[in-house]
Amino acid sequence: MIDVHYWPTPNGWKVTIMLEECGLDYNIVPVDIGGGDQFTPEFLRISPNNRMPAIVDHAPLGGGEPLAIFESGAILEYLAEKTGKFLPTDTAKKYQVLQWVHWQMANLGPMMGNANHFKNYGKNIAADPKQLEYGTKRFVGEVDRLSGVMDAQLSVNQYLAGDHYSIADIITWPWAFLIGRLIDDSSWETFPHLKRWVDEVGQRPAIDRGRKVGLELRDQQLTEEQEKARRELLFNQTNEKVRAAREQAAQANS
Repeated sequence: MIDVHYWPTPNGWKVTIMLEECGLDYNIVPVDIGGGDQFTPEFLRISPNNRMPAIVDHAPLGGGEPLAIFESGAILEYLAEKTGKFLPTDTAKKYQVLQWVHWQMANLGPMMGNANHFKNYGKNIAADPKQLEYGTKRFVGEVDRLSGVMDAQLSVNQYLAGDHYSIADIITWPWAFLIGRLIDDSSWETFPHLKRWVDEVGQRPAIDRGRKVGLELRDQQLTEEQEKARRELLFNQTNEKVRAAREQAAQANS
């Protein structure tokens, strides 16, 4: 059994989709990132970067003690190796896949996260809307560029890393299908090959199942003050806050 420390976000969906695609048994352990669960001593033992998703495999590849892994890219690579699925063993083909996995981790995910922050969440925080203009332009513009990169790649390939569905597609789709909402729906006209891929991959049953995992966790009735507190926790994390959480975790282990 694999424990998945999870919240229903694009990064969380990467792991649940992969588990559904591989047909592996798993157990969801909710990590309420707006409520501060990512700073608990128990979670920091698994994910020292205080970010979900993370997994604990109680029957790990190669045997031995339960194995904890954080970072979605590392998790997908591990699950692909464990099951022998969605990652070629041929060296050239393997690295065609892995370069796109790392591209998503370094580019599409962070840029879309920042764009979403400035365009949607920032307006609830910044006192002066002008403070948001540069950030919004910068990161939405970068999402536009990255969409062009994917569109060009998919104009000559069925999938991101070539002719076969892989962890490159699994890790990228949970962010990519949201591009129309972030820029605007008409942007799909600019990226027809990307839209074709988003639609085709989105029809896979495992994609649908994985994306629906834990959606009920978001159904929280919160006051305006509670919403404000959650935004403060999510978007104003500092070294001091992380250090305090780690010290608490260390004391709990002593």
